[in-house]
Amino acid sequence: MNTTDPLKNIRIVLCGTAHPGNIGGAARAMRTMGITDLALVNPQRYPDPQAVWLAAGATDVLEAARVCTSLGEALSGVAFAVACSARRRDVAVPMVDARTAAGQVVAIAQERPVALVFGNETSGLSNDEVGCCGLLASIPVNPDFSSLNVAAAVQVFCYELRMACGAGLQPDKAQELATHDEVEAFYDHLERTITETGFLNPAHPRKLMYRLRRMFARTRLQVEEVNILRGILSSLITRKGPRKGE
Repeated sequence: MNTTDPLKNIRIVLCGTAHPGNIGGAARAMRTMGITDLALVNPQRYPDPQAVWLAAGATDVLEAARVCTSLGEALSGVAFAVACSARRRDVAVPMVDARTAAGQVVAIAQERPVALVFGNETSGLSNDEVGCCGLLASIPVNPDFSSLNVAAAVQVFCYELRMACGAGLQPDKAQELATHDEVEAFYDHLERTITETGFLNPAHPRKLMYRLRRMFARTRLQVEEVNILRGILSSLITRKGPRKGE
């Protein structure tokens, strides 16, 4: 059990996969999102060079994959299982979209192992296979063309799982928004500079600083941008100084 990283408690189960390339593609999709536990239920062709080729380097996932003879074996030790299928079925299992399912899976995976189950490329999951799971999840695809490759479906679900873990892209230092104090220091610097250069007449300000504040507020100034602007202001004063002595 892994309680520090929910993604390490998530297992992807592929049932009756016909094309080995889909196994490799699924392994690659998993690896890019930080999920490495793969179980294969009665794959029709595995191991196979095409699986390795389409894994594109995610061979560690393939090498650690377990080949099982039944879904029950693949779900051994799992506290919660989600059937991933585009088809609505007459089964007593609640159905949600992939994003909702991901949130529920990650919450449980904080403490216990969880599995996502995918079916055969042609027939998908059987009613019995869906019945082994506690939830049915579907990707809200275009109803006019709902066919989705199983490896692509695994990618979508793994992406949603990673996002549910709060793994969204973090801005680098150059993209960080400037703080209130940093922006106010810039405005003070700006007002002093344009007053000294004569652009702003304190006796008749004509709401100039108000308008400048409104203009810059629309840009949501970043730290780097504030530094650049203040550098420009400092250069104006520096250039203005020597000219007075000429």
